[in-house]
Amino acid sequence: MASHTSRRSLSSYLVSPTELQEALKKNPPSKISTAPRTVALCATWFLPNDGRNGLQTFREKRIPHARFFDLDSVIDKRSPYPHMLPSASDFAKSMSALGIRRDDTVVVYDSQELGIFSAPRVGWTLKAFGHNSVHVLNNFKLWVEEGYPTESGEFWDVDTCVYQIPEFDETKVADFEEVKEIAKDHNKEGAEGIQILDARSQGRWSGKDPEPRPGLSSGHMPGSISVPVSDLLDPVKKTILPGDQLKKIFESKGVDPNKPIISSCGTGVTAAVIDAALSEAGYGDESKRRVYDGSWTEWAQRTSPSDGLIIKEE
Repeated sequence: MASHTSRRSLSSYLVSPTELQEALKKNPPSKISTAPRTVALCATWFLPNDGRNGLQTFREKRIPHARFFDLDSVIDKRSPYPHMLPSASDFAKSMSALGIRRDDTVVVYDSQELGIFSAPRVGWTLKAFGHNSVHVLNNFKLWVEEGYPTESGEFWDVDTCVYQIPEFDETKVADFEEVKEIAKDHNKEGAEGIQILDARSQGRWSGKDPEPRPGLSSGHMPGSISVPVSDLLDPVKKTILPGDQLKKIFESKGVDPNKPIISSCGTGVTAAVIDAALSEAGYGDESKRRVYDGSWTEWAQRTSPSDGLIIKEE
């Protein structure tokens, strides 16, 4: 037990650059050792209208020996929506190709430019597929600024491994039909009181700003609460704020910790930032938190303002 405890030295879901550096020193990825390791996993992703590329950013600067998780590839490719979760077998194939084993401690991190953006989605994905030891670095921007090592250029293929097909935890995901019923029941007597938190910008939520995907209406679901990702991050460091500050933010927005929460966003990516922030704040019961995987991209394609399910502020 003592050796297991020393390996699992990362105490919380969000970890600092110092904590990650110490963990990497203790348990480095190794071709020889079969012992559980600490693996840095880059999950850099940018919005489609951004112009930057996650893999190119990974080539330019990364944590030494890090692997790259392609958020545009490890998906349900049969779905018309961009980032729906892959099947358990496809997830296992991707982890095998990355050389990640079931007992590895995985620390997911984001781009230096954005600080925190897509890494929590990949961390949440690993948790949904039952990976026991997963964390998010808070964040790579600080890692660079604090002088921890980086590397650049092409990267070598990793040694693949066998990652057994996991059980998928369906309780972490909300689907369109359920969210539609919640939206329809908003303000009705006897409604369950499930809260929908929306991570998109205030302008997109209100309907005043356009969506980054052409042809999609902006606006929000009836009863949803606007919780822009930018509200949850330090404006300079781009780290997720400390738990006590996050708690005050959720309280100020009227989020009830005693009621179930579904997080949403554009395509299910930054919804996971809300989920990570709720964890850091100790706000609500984790077993009553879910992510709407299709999020606004699915919602805006399957509903319309005329049926009262897309609300725009005047």
